[in-house]
Amino acid sequence: MAFSNHLLNFAALYGKTMYAKYIKQEIPDLNGTGQTQAYYRMELTPKSYEEFVSQCAREGHIDESTILGVLSLVREKLALNMAEGYSVKLDGIGTFNAKLGVRDDMLQDAFEEGEPTHNAKSIMVTGVSYRADNDLIWNTDRKCILEKGGVSRLRKSRFTLEERIQKAREFLAKNTFMRVPDYVRLTGLSRTTATQELRKLAANPASGIASKGSRSQKFYVLIAGGHGPE
Repeated sequence: MAFSNHLLNFAALYGKTMYAKYIKQEIPDLNGTGQTQAYYRMELTPKSYEEFVSQCAREGHIDESTILGVLSLVREKLALNMAEGYSVKLDGIGTFNAKLGVRDDMLQDAFEEGEPTHNAKSIMVTGVSYRADNDLIWNTDRKCILEKGGVSRLRKSRFTLEERIQKAREFLAKNTFMRVPDYVRLTGLSRTTATQELRKLAANPASGIASKGSRSQKFYVLIAGGHGPE
């Protein structure tokens, strides 16, 4: 009987409709039209672990200690299974996988003959990949009513393109490689704009900058020849 009451309480909780604000975010031109584009993101309000557990306990009529115990067990076993190479799917929540990369002080491996390669000690878990379950997405959308929030415009750099390229080349002359956060600090661009600009520079040999690696492991190096864009 007590278990049935818990189910009824959770059903009442799940039936709630929540309100949230959305932000219209300006992003760089991705199609070469010369016009910026917009995408929409939710305005987020932080909720602490303690607040979340307290809400679950209060609205589900379950002791906080029980919830904390279950969450602690799930956290530990999730880490253990991912460490053993398992892809873990939690129904209604999503799928979790460990992501690997090289240590921060190491460069990415290359496949060219004669290039040095890393051993297992140089590779580590650098993150966790999470793919939300469709039921979680649907349930979140069903509960959510959106209201208009603010508008976020692109952060402009006070340097010209030529000046930004020169700063990148000077940085690479003193350092082995450069990542996107380095370019953001050098130029004052937003991370999205800096990523797009570096991608274009790496595609143009005249910039003197080339890319290596892929995705989260991508970095940029200095190459011989060229002093600016064509």
